[in-house]
Amino acid sequence: MLTKLPRFVERAKWYQDNRPDLMANLNPSRPGIAGRRMLSLLTDDKLRRVLARMLDPAEFLSDHGVRSLSRYHLEHPYVFNAGGAEYRVGYLPAESDTGMFGGNSNWRGPVWAPINALFIRALLQMYSFYGDEFRVECPTGSGQYMTLFQVAEELSNRLASLFLLNHEGRRPVFGGARKFIDDPHWKNNILFYEYFHGDNGAGLGASHQTGWTAIIPALMGFFARVRPEQFLTPGVSLADLKREQQRIIDAPGAHP
Repeated sequence: MLTKLPRFVERAKWYQDNRPDLMANLNPSRPGIAGRRMLSLLTDDKLRRVLARMLDPAEFLSDHGVRSLSRYHLEHPYVFNAGGAEYRVGYLPAESDTGMFGGNSNWRGPVWAPINALFIRALLQMYSFYGDEFRVECPTGSGQYMTLFQVAEELSNRLASLFLLNHEGRRPVFGGARKFIDDPHWKNNILFYEYFHGDNGAGLGASHQTGWTAIIPALMGFFARVRPEQFLTPGVSLADLKREQQRIIDAPGAHP
């Protein structure tokens, strides 16, 4: 949570007086870019540890976004014993293999647009505090380091790749559905699926989920119009940038 100094001091004092146990684990109150302050449970070290797991292709990071469950659990399922019965939660990149929760598996492996959008927003908020000095390895193990803005943009690009033609001239969202892949009447009609295969990006669940999945083209438009330096400008918030983007979209002549 980013806030201006007076409000930050007021809130920090309340926590110090009422929940000193929580304050002991909070990010230090040092100023960030443009004198901003951040109240966060993630210290610099904890943030790096979280992102190291989130950006690891062997765990959460797929070619098409962040998975809802680590791929580690494909071979190492979580096992829980209760009442003489054994229960398991394993990585399921596609549809569920049980009838649990109505056969819904979107929280056990597939890529889910709203969760990715929350990650992207959090990364942009933190970038406006840390700036360009704070960099993390992305993907983990690649030797390539990025700012938090660049990581957010990378996640957005991976989500966008679900719908774009790849090097084989195919859209991952269509999976192995030949009708959508080859038929000229269908191949450019993109469906907004509910969630996506955690390994190959194929669309799963409801095929007209224009509620939360529509955030992907919105993110594409957002990153096409904003620049990292805009986040570092004193007095400019993420909400300000979103309003400016909407103003551009709504302007006369903005669409051909």
